[in-house]
Amino acid sequence: MRLPNKINRFNDSVISKFTVVLGALENGDMMVLELYNATRNDTDDVGDFLEVLDCLYALGRIEYNTETRLLHYVS
Repeated sequence: MRLPNKINRFNDSVISKFTVVLGALENGDMMVLELYNATRNDTDDVGDFLEVLDCLYALGRIEYNTETRLLHYVS
């Protein structure tokens, strides 16, 4: 996971992608693939995208509904 430090700038870190993903989810619940396609231009690769989802889930900012398979933004 790339965090901001002396070597990695904030814009290159995973944390900088939080607002992109949360902004897309503010419009409504999405499937993981839909969210990836909506944010593909702003995330470096699939690995970074999954790290962003892991962090946001751990922080309690998103939830995953296993029945509907949708990601939900927790405000």
